[in-house]
Amino acid sequence: MTHTNGVNGTSSNGANGHTSTRRPLLPGICAPTMTFFDPTTEDLDIPTIKRHAIRLAESGLVGLVTMGSNGEAVHLSPAEKTAVTRATREALDSAGFTQIPIIVGATEGSVRGTLNLIKESGKAGGEYVLLLPPSYFRGLMDEDAVYRYFVEVADESPLPIILYNYPGAVAGIDMDSDLLIRLAAHPNIVGTKFTCGNTGKLTRVALATNAKTPFSEGSGYMAFGGMCDFTAQTLVSGGSGIIAGGANVMPKVCVKVWELYKQGKRDEAFELQKVLSKGDWVLTKAAIAGTKSAIQSYFGYGGYPRRPLKRLDEVRTQSIRDGVAEVMKLEKSL
Repeated sequence: MTHTNGVNGTSSNGANGHTSTRRPLLPGICAPTMTFFDPTTEDLDIPTIKRHAIRLAESGLVGLVTMGSNGEAVHLSPAEKTAVTRATREALDSAGFTQIPIIVGATEGSVRGTLNLIKESGKAGGEYVLLLPPSYFRGLMDEDAVYRYFVEVADESPLPIILYNYPGAVAGIDMDSDLLIRLAAHPNIVGTKFTCGNTGKLTRVALATNAKTPFSEGSGYMAFGGMCDFTAQTLVSGGSGIIAGGANVMPKVCVKVWELYKQGKRDEAFELQKVLSKGDWVLTKAAIAGTKSAIQSYFGYGGYPRRPLKRLDEVRTQSIRDGVAEVMKLEKSL
């Protein structure tokens, strides 16, 4: 199976067959970026969105995802979604990180709606899209319906697609390895993000697709772990990288685990992974509001999610601050 998108940055456009140059996806750590809001009006806080993107790039990340779950995509209008992606691209370019690609969460409930959002995402500076299976009509979304949705989108999408397997966000739809491998045969589907946390599934898909790794170009297909609490385990499983919300808070520690493993310092990587996993569990339980509060505590910006997500009280904020103190001491030392 050949996927030139991830290997050399060249992509065949599924909609019209023309070939364009895009930034390649590289093995390493990516963050699904938070979206920041004015604390009073809940309007987009574009300066903070840009500041955050630059901090992540400076920490050694190889890609950013806008409008993922952590980006509160479900709380934003289509115009706001494209504004966030555009601002992120502008920030990266202005700071000299022109090589870092942007992946955009572009899931809508229909094939037509998803394709429209993909096209707008491309105009705003996105180069790849991350797509969940549609789930509103959950009872009708059997395996065949999910398969057809992705293939029909991939046939016409101007941007390459990364499948997003996150059962918790889609009423329990959990794509198994057989389905993911079938979908990976499509030339415009170039990767999978495993937020299911199933490293056995990741191993099977990575093996079947000859996924790109830090040690091999492979086919160019990307098998991404979906949480930083199994960064080293993703490498053991033959994975390509991580797209993890925790990388918004402790990107340097995530990168350090990755680099130690790459350098053959496996024992050191796993010792550091233990600290990373403990801190990431605090953030996982605290969700978006807690992740933003940790950013606020340690970096001086972050704020709150959009309603109806709750704002945390000072007791909870302090609990999160204390819960990630060990990993943040390491983050600040790197």
